[in-house]
Amino acid sequence: MRVLGVIPARLGSTRLPNKPLQPLAGQPLVVRVYERARASGRFAELVVATEAPEVAVAVERVGGRAVLTSPAHETGTERVAEVAARREFAGMDLVANIQGDEPFLDHECIAGSIARAADGDDVGTCAGPLDPALAGDPARVKVVTDAGGRALYFSRAPIPFRRDPGTPADGLYWQHVGLYVYRPEALRRWVGLPPTAAEQAEKLEQLRALHHGLTIGVARLAAPVLPGVDTPDDLPRAEAHWHATRESSR
Repeated sequence: MRVLGVIPARLGSTRLPNKPLQPLAGQPLVVRVYERARASGRFAELVVATEAPEVAVAVERVGGRAVLTSPAHETGTERVAEVAARREFAGMDLVANIQGDEPFLDHECIAGSIARAADGDDVGTCAGPLDPALAGDPARVKVVTDAGGRALYFSRAPIPFRRDPGTPADGLYWQHVGLYVYRPEALRRWVGLPPTAAEQAEKLEQLRALHHGLTIGVARLAAPVLPGVDTPDDLPRAEAHWHATRESSR
């Protein structure tokens, strides 16, 4: 299947100003995300969608492709939808929303998310096992699925909640990864839906899709998820991990 990969990269992040341009191992973060997505080999076309010309320049400087989009978008999904609606991408079978702060995105996550959408879910995504000791961290979004692997709910709270602390926690918590693969018709429907109370409370736009009946299939990864880069404190951790992985591969 032909998959369009879109990396929404908004310059005006509140928790980490100028996030797409923050340096990671000598390159802007958005460039590292682009390189990681391109290395997966899963995308027929891969573009960065941004409202900021300086982000576009950074991507194009390394041979990538960037598309300038409206500054009025409130969500990454809206920005992705604008790109997907361009006539040149009309023949794509699926559209991927690759979060611009995921420089270590697992290639297994990409493949699994694509497979979920290709097999019939409106949207495909993925999740990795989460240490119960980290389940209370609101920055780590948790997901609960049904028997078929479809999402029931996403939350910043520790779900499922263990009423009895003695209840076994192994395999109970799954951390969501910021990747969505949409069927084109599902993407068009998503951006036309009104926000919901749960979405606004949790600041998780995927709850809008669930509320209105879209199915989100979750591919489960074997290994825990590496956190993205969302705050200033995340930058040195990401830098250290980048260099550690390069050293171990030599």
